[in-house]
Amino acid sequence: MNATIAKYAKPIVIALAVIGTTSLAACAGSATKESVGERVDDSVITSKVKAKFVEDKDVRARAISVETFKGVVQLSGFANSQMEIDRAGEIARSVTGVVSVKNDIRMKTAG
Repeated sequence: MNATIAKYAKPIVIALAVIGTTSLAACAGSATKESVGERVDDSVITSKVKAKFVEDKDVRARAISVETFKGVVQLSGFANSQMEIDRAGEIARSVTGVVSVKNDIRMKTAG
């Protein structure tokens, strides 16, 4: 019986190692795709930025969209003033885990 187990043990261990490695590679991120862990981290960053916008009296949280990819936060939407645009960028940069901020918020214009 021990000889039978020994005969199949090595191929089973190799198969499990291959399956494990393949599974980990499938969860890994790339330049254009996030891993599961990165996606979770990015959603936490996005939530924190949005929460700070809601807390700040100078930023209209509902008018600004926040998206995060691999720690890079992109802000977009419309603001009433340059001060609001600048403040939104400052808030986003203050959140732990933010690598950089792309501030694409535009000022509303009359007309």
